[in-house]
Amino acid sequence: MKLRRELWFGFALMGLILAAVALLTPWSHLVDGHLSKEDLGVLGLLMLALIVVAIMLGFPTAFTLMGMGVFFAWLAYRSVDPDRAVQQVFDVFVQRTYGVMSNDVLIAIPLFLFMGYLVERAQLVDRLFRSLHLATARVPGSLAVATIITCAVFATATGIVGAVVTLMGLLAFPAMLKAGYNVKIAAGAVTAGGCLGILIPPSVLLIVYGATAGVSVVQLYAGAFFPGLMLATLYVGYIVVLAKLRPSLMPPLPESETRVPLPAPLATLAQHGNHALAGLVRALVARGSVPRRTVLAHGLISLVPALAAAAVLFAAWHFSTAPVAEPVAAGAQAAGLAASTAEDDAQAQGPIGLATPAEEEEAATGLQEPPADEPRDAQKDEAPKAEAAAKPAAEEPRAADAPAAERRPAPTWFWVMLALGILALAVLYAFWNWERLEVFKLLLTSFFPLSLLILAVLGSIVFGLATPAEAAAVGAFGGFVLVVIYRFVAHWRAAPRERRLSAPVFGGTLRELGGILKESSFLTARTSAMVCWLFVGSGIFSAAFALLGGQELVERWVLSLDLTPLQFLILAQVIIFLLGWPLEWTEIIIIFMPIFIPLLPHFNIDPLFFGLLVALNLQTAFLSPPVAMAAFYLKGVAPPHVSLNAIFAGMMPFMGLQIVSMFVLYAWPQLGLWLPSVLYGR
Repeated sequence: MKLRRELWFGFALMGLILAAVALLTPWSHLVDGHLSKEDLGVLGLLMLALIVVAIMLGFPTAFTLMGMGVFFAWLAYRSVDPDRAVQQVFDVFVQRTYGVMSNDVLIAIPLFLFMGYLVERAQLVDRLFRSLHLATARVPGSLAVATIITCAVFATATGIVGAVVTLMGLLAFPAMLKAGYNVKIAAGAVTAGGCLGILIPPSVLLIVYGATAGVSVVQLYAGAFFPGLMLATLYVGYIVVLAKLRPSLMPPLPESETRVPLPAPLATLAQHGNHALAGLVRALVARGSVPRRTVLAHGLISLVPALAAAAVLFAAWHFSTAPVAEPVAAGAQAAGLAASTAEDDAQAQGPIGLATPAEEEEAATGLQEPPADEPRDAQKDEAPKAEAAAKPAAEEPRAADAPAAERRPAPTWFWVMLALGILALAVLYAFWNWERLEVFKLLLTSFFPLSLLILAVLGSIVFGLATPAEAAAVGAFGGFVLVVIYRFVAHWRAAPRERRLSAPVFGGTLRELGGILKESSFLTARTSAMVCWLFVGSGIFSAAFALLGGQELVERWVLSLDLTPLQFLILAQVIIFLLGWPLEWTEIIIIFMPIFIPLLPHFNIDPLFFGLLVALNLQTAFLSPPVAMAAFYLKGVAPPHVSLNAIFAGMMPFMGLQIVSMFVLYAWPQLGLWLPSVLYGR
């Protein structure tokens, strides 16, 4: 039987690792139990190699981590005190398991997963793809562009790569092939777009990284927003440019595919003119065959963009011109001191988002208690302050007599934003015909509900209104509401008019909702259990690795190389990229991040910045042969004539764009660090 190339690669890699293990293992010292410090360090590295082989062979990752961690931890304890080795190993097991159970950050994982599975089963994707396809019909490569945007929106709602790639492989991939799109381009658009869920919040990867590295998940979400938007924009730009330069790869759609069929009321209203707003005004005055209520409803829908823009502009004006409260003298001094300190920190801030040594020392020492003996001048100053505080309220000016604080003048950026908003609305309404009104109605029933759910969840997290767990709970409830609404509407439209209010229709809808809830709950429980057991196994594995001195050995080796921060970043990202071939992202984050994280302070690298690079890198690993999980997800649902090699070839340009995005993020670290600094003062 002829093996495929990826199997040859996997077996060759495992053979090399096993050969190195057989040669480097101190077999004689293992038998007698007299292991030196050097022997223990070698065992730690061998344990790391063996776990990769075991995972590639298909053993369950979590239980393999636990098994190897327990065995090698027993070897470490046995070399010191054989009599208490077993008891010490079980103590470590219990402590690490309890640490996972008491980690509040992990509560958000099952809730976000539940929200994702519910949205997936609400059957929003086909409606969303159809509306976005019609909205981008005149853009070169419109089907591929709609695929990327749909993947980005759906990935934001679910965060599950396999689900997004599979659903878009069933929906968008056949549509692109039917339209004559090149197989490689279609495969690349689906796989690359599906992998956006790794980076775009609410990403489960960022939650796992935050729990592993001790970084705020809220700040990670804020930092990942612009890099994720940048990557999606690069994908769309590449598709549009390629379709413009080589239209044979993505032929334009026929006129019948780009035209939007108008329903009967709009077809009647179209007789009053091609421009929708003018036609609605004429229809309202003429009182034709279309009911007045229908005309007013479509008029209100047409005004939604203007009303939304007005709301955004008013909010921007309100917050930018809000009066600043006058601080007291002490507060002003403190504010001045904080401002000068912030300026000094900004000047001392190194490139690529590095932390300064002063910040490291402050983080290590924490806040210092004030000295017990204050200077005499300070004690003298306290007396007038106390007398001033003890004055009766009658002597103080009343709040009513105080002059009202005046609003600040609007900043320049607000006027620029106002001008751009008016210009955009003018262009929009200048071309506001009946087809665009119908497309906008489709977007209102598909794109905007999902977008509002995403904005509500992410906005409450980023602006500090809720913790990730609380926002995830709200998102799960919102996903349930979407499922209920869309399923009831679907059954309502499918049933005959005279039976829409009958018990069988409601009963069938309720049974379907029960099935969706049952399946979503089962999938959520299964995935959450996998992640939590991975954390338990990782805790035991990392404890054994530290006991064997593996972490110390790795640190000594890295420090002996005398690397610069840039060289260390390149080395770390290359290792993570290579690990992305045989391993899942969960295994990479949980097993190998505890090895890299302790090295970051030595190179003054911000863990938040490092986490954003890792998230971009793991997307690259998902698209890199020979073990690209996104390709296998798509191959499972693709037509038989689509080969795995064609899917691999289609992913290559998008993998190059991901590498470009990593360089862009490195060159401009504020792309990922600006929003956390503005919102949280990092």
